[in-house]
Amino acid sequence: MTWFTAVMVYLVVWWVVIFAVLPWGVRPRENPEVGHERGAPERPMLWRKAAVTSLIAAVIWVIVYLLVSNDAVDFYPK
Repeated sequence: MTWFTAVMVYLVVWWVVIFAVLPWGVRPRENPEVGHERGAPERPMLWRKAAVTSLIAAVIWVIVYLLVSNDAVDFYPK
């Protein structure tokens, strides 16, 4: 796996994981202000979710890297 492929795999995994992590801990506001979306989260905690996503994506990336480096998965046709 080249460094470019490794970065691209990490980015794809990161985006898939962020969409799985975003709904964690979402609580809508009890009484939203006029003009605000009723379903908007009270405390979105985006920095924490980005950090958790990065850690989970790193673990998944290491697993993918090990599979590719041990020839269990091949990105290139033969």
